[in-house]
Amino acid sequence: MSFQLINTDKDSRARAGILHLPHGDVETPIFMPVGTAGTVKAVHQEELTEQVGAQIILGNTYHLYLRPGMEVISAAGGLHNFNHWPHPMLTDSGGYQVYSLSKQRKIKEEGVKFSSHIDGSKHVFTPESVIDIQRTIGADIIMAFDECTPYPCEEKYATRSMHMTHRWLDRCIARHEATKGPYGYDQILAPIVQGSTYPHLRKQSAEYIASKEMPINAIGGLSVGEPHAELYEMTSLVCDILPQDKPRYLMGVGTPANILESISLGIDMFDCVLPTRNARHGLLYTSRGIVHIRNEKWKHCFEPIDPDSTASTSRHHTLAYLRHLIISGEQLGAMISSLQNLAFYLKLVRDARRHILEGSFSSWKAGILPVITASA
Repeated sequence: MSFQLINTDKDSRARAGILHLPHGDVETPIFMPVGTAGTVKAVHQEELTEQVGAQIILGNTYHLYLRPGMEVISAAGGLHNFNHWPHPMLTDSGGYQVYSLSKQRKIKEEGVKFSSHIDGSKHVFTPESVIDIQRTIGADIIMAFDECTPYPCEEKYATRSMHMTHRWLDRCIARHEATKGPYGYDQILAPIVQGSTYPHLRKQSAEYIASKEMPINAIGGLSVGEPHAELYEMTSLVCDILPQDKPRYLMGVGTPANILESISLGIDMFDCVLPTRNARHGLLYTSRGIVHIRNEKWKHCFEPIDPDSTASTSRHHTLAYLRHLIISGEQLGAMISSLQNLAFYLKLVRDARRHILEGSFSSWKAGILPVITASA
């Protein structure tokens, strides 16, 4: 992997670059659609490229480990072959899922014991086993195993958790260096900064992660319920410490406004389930603002869903028709809504990149934020 930093905005820390990966190049800043179980919900892989413009997607280690399982993925020749996605891919380590299973897991120094949400069966994740699982899945970028702390979190717990995450990182690095990817290409390991919302812990963690000199660095443990002001404060602090010449990945973030503000702080990569999850519930992100499609006001609106969308379905179908599909529980409604939201997110980061290259990012962001965050 290599990263080319092409330009930085003159009025902020927003950056434009190119990330070179085994399965292709990724232009940053970038948003990664989340394909939890090997698929982005309600969206076909061809639509991800042709209508959404996705360059890289994310897979989930925890869910893929449980189903279909590593035996199936290995026999298929990796997840790229299994789901027919020939472009770059990132897998998370399962740390966030372990965090969300608070009543079904036990965290110890060795790793995490947890019960499957599918059938209650018992399993163990260690830093070493998580690297092995991600090797089998075959993503271009794989994540170190970490503990994602909740919000709010007592300082004593956050401190203890951060140090354990650092020790787990050392074990992940050792396992990564001692093994090779089974499919003939290198897989890049990304460490994760933790420390909850305590500035001195975030600083300490960022310095520790930076000292490992890995080719990419991630920021975790944010967007878990903390106020947006704290999200931005912690992100800004960490970006001041992480190397300038390596990509920075802010995990699990977020709304369009979160993404633009975080780009201005120096973040290059994002992922979040928000666009597809909200789509299935009838909340649309559009160039005219946020549309709650279930509202009565759209019942007789025969305008396109979003005439500026790269998704042809949003230009050809009307708001009234989409409302009918969502109200009726038709699966096509979730498909059209998901395409719209993902296309909006990808266009947003492409536009951000263009304005960074042109030197007009800050003024563009100030003008577009009130439009895309208001209710249409």
